[in-house]
Amino acid sequence: MAAASENGTSDISTESVVVDDDVKFGFQRPEMYTETLTGSVNPYGRHVFLCYKSHEEWPARVESSDSDPLPKRLAGAIKDRKNDIAVKTMLTICESGDGTGLSDGDVLIFPDLIKYRGLEESNIDSFVEDVLVNGKPWSAGTGEPVTGSYVFVCAHNSRDKRCGVCGPVLIEKFNEEIGVKGLKDEVFVGACSHVGGHKYAGNLIIYSKVQEEKVSGHWYGYVTPNDVADLLDQHIKKGEIIERIWRGEMGVPPVEKAEKVVEQTLPNGNDLKENAKDEKENTGGCCQGANGFSCCRVDNSEAKKDGKKSTYKFDFFTRKWEQHEIYTAAAVVGAVATVAVAYSLYKRTR
Repeated sequence: MAAASENGTSDISTESVVVDDDVKFGFQRPEMYTETLTGSVNPYGRHVFLCYKSHEEWPARVESSDSDPLPKRLAGAIKDRKNDIAVKTMLTICESGDGTGLSDGDVLIFPDLIKYRGLEESNIDSFVEDVLVNGKPWSAGTGEPVTGSYVFVCAHNSRDKRCGVCGPVLIEKFNEEIGVKGLKDEVFVGACSHVGGHKYAGNLIIYSKVQEEKVSGHWYGYVTPNDVADLLDQHIKKGEIIERIWRGEMGVPPVEKAEKVVEQTLPNGNDLKENAKDEKENTGGCCQGANGFSCCRVDNSEAKKDGKKSTYKFDFFTRKWEQHEIYTAAAVVGAVATVAVAYSLYKRTR
């Protein structure tokens, strides 16, 4: 009910403001589910999360803000050394403080599953040099193993209102479900800065260890509170991708994912299916360029797309071979005839 002011007029209630925000920017906004999600993630091979303040404190461009020197300095150092970093690396800010178990200056790295503490402006260069460029342990810090699953939810309100409205609601729902399901020590959920695709809010990324010590990083969009239980039960527990809200994954170019309907499950789930990705990976190798992933394999994709081309090539060579046989036979007959004529002339001269 609206509160009455001293002059007798009615103020807009907090509840009506929340409803209005949800209609304009939240889960009820008209643009929800209007675009294809699959293939909307740019390829990358490593994700660095810098823990820094609360998401309410982040400016719109926290990685380039003069008032926030730590993230700005780290972003600049990574950019300056990008030609020396073999794996394409993303930098995202995640929330620190009470309830997160993380402090300003902590760094989480995926798929390495390593956490470093105590990053400061003075030691950023050594961190980038040791860890990101050379792939070695940081000389100024001790790496700690990261265990369990991590869910990073974009809640960067100053960057985009949609993420600012959807993100905190999803984080609250995740924590509620984690408590109910007894997953507090297995699943970490926290706010992160802009990851791309505000229009897909709620946006989140799930990092978890799978078979053979590998780590998967899967992106979801158009996520609502109704999807949270499924993400915990299906994706994290069973390893099953939820196709209807799946955007893409770490390490795979979007074009490869956009060409197929996602039917596979994660390697840590049951009933793993062979899929188009596996078939493509078996046709050739993939190399890394200086600035990240660049696929260098060459396959017969055109022939696969057009069966007539393959058939035509086969028929062409078949016809060529048949012609070769005919010419050979004709040459033999001609040679025999020539010999016969020559012998006949020889006989007549005697």
